[in-house]
Amino acid sequence: MELLELLPHLTSISRDAGKAILDIYQQPHIQAQHKADTSPVTAADLAAHQLIEANLHRLTPDIPLISEESPQPPLAVRSQWPAYWLVDPLDGTKEFLKRNDEFTVNIALIQHNRPVLGIVHVPVSGSTYVGVPGQCAYKLTRQGKQELLQTNRVLGYRPVTLLTSRSHQDPQAQALAERLEERLAPVTLLPMGSSLKFCLLAEGLGDIYMRPQPTSEWDTAAAQAVLEAAGGRVWNQDWQPLGYNQRESLVNPGFLAVGDAQQNWQGLLEGMF
Repeated sequence: MELLELLPHLTSISRDAGKAILDIYQQPHIQAQHKADTSPVTAADLAAHQLIEANLHRLTPDIPLISEESPQPPLAVRSQWPAYWLVDPLDGTKEFLKRNDEFTVNIALIQHNRPVLGIVHVPVSGSTYVGVPGQCAYKLTRQGKQELLQTNRVLGYRPVTLLTSRSHQDPQAQALAERLEERLAPVTLLPMGSSLKFCLLAEGLGDIYMRPQPTSEWDTAAAQAVLEAAGGRVWNQDWQPLGYNQRESLVNPGFLAVGDAQQNWQGLLEGMF
């Protein structure tokens, strides 16, 4: 099945997972447990995982799946896969528990260590971000209206919007803001949870997001595909595209996500990233 042919099916799967999440989100009390890495997990994470896993297996029985909520195969096994699904059934569990609505369903297809397709669904708003780099980038509203995604140029006469994590303290954010104000333009800070930061970049509602702290590959893959399809870029700390399935650990290195790929970010951020 061609990538574009998968999109209606994946959109439907992500929205069904979003409905399962909302069923639990609307309950008066939400119980959370903690995994070995101390990250929280809820019944909503597990319900979305089970739904996505079952439906992706029916849709593409020959493509393996890695999910935050499933055992992780060793690199020796997964490095042999020509393609695989990389899923975060509920990205932003901390935001879910805080009930601030900033959580997503992330589904990515990885080929040759790169995300070639990404779906990011926002259960509360009903919006679904879709990206296939080199082919399409759009947002589907709850009503099914399709809106083109396109990143913004940084032109110097408007403030630069710096996206920051809602739940993780970033001591470098203020230093980054000061550097950007010194060399580029005034800065507006915008805290946001989950992979929505990438989606705001893809929509042209943000300009830059730097994340030196650890994240997992399932946190970024789907939204990276959306952002890159819309014209943005995601680089690691060696200024190479953020890649996947190359290490035994599924923890990402630090990365920089931007909307304007033509800006000289490496020169602007020399010594900071």
